[in-house]
Amino acid sequence: MPRESKGRDFLPRSTLMDQPLEKLFLWSENEWKKNTQETSLQRPGYSGWLRNIAVALGNAESTEGILSALKSRANEKSTMVKEHVLWALEQHKEERN
Repeated sequence: MPRESKGRDFLPRSTLMDQPLEKLFLWSENEWKKNTQETSLQRPGYSGWLRNIAVALGNAESTEGILSALKSRANEKSTMVKEHVLWALEQHKEERN
């Protein structure tokens, strides 16, 4: 039977618990570094973090908060992030039609 890990690295982080994705999506790179320090969430890098959240937001039920967060990143410098944000916005456009 699996045992519960007692390792610090596997404990929930208060900065990540119960946070809406749209709030995490708006973190600056400095906020992201601070709040994900010494976690596996740093592996994909900040752009990867934004891309992954954009995909999750694109698959979420449409709300004004989600649309606002996505629109705020529509002109992101990273082409990868921008493409995923535009895809996510398109998903919500289709959902509303």
